[in-house]
Amino acid sequence: MQFIKASELAQWLADGSRPRPVLLDVREGWEVQTCALPGITHIPMGQIPARAAELDEDADIVCICHHGMRSMQVASFLERQGFAKVYNLTGGVDAWAHEVDPAMPKY
Repeated sequence: MQFIKASELAQWLADGSRPRPVLLDVREGWEVQTCALPGITHIPMGQIPARAAELDEDADIVCICHHGMRSMQVASFLERQGFAKVYNLTGGVDAWAHEVDPAMPKY
């Protein structure tokens, strides 16, 4: 698993020459309703084992949660399932809100 900072992810998303990663948000529904990065794929952490086949094993996947702990567990799980290009967003959406998008609601 690789780690990516919010500012690095923002640069990646802004770079039209790079393929867009899958933004896998593993938070609960109420959390996603509170705030989310645009264009996420939402699969709550508890559903990942049953739904991992919905994800492309060859895609870059950035796992996202509130502070980065749940997403780190999911990223580790995905790697054990054979996913090769998995990233964990360090600090989660909280870091994104503080470093990239101060207008994003915080909770």
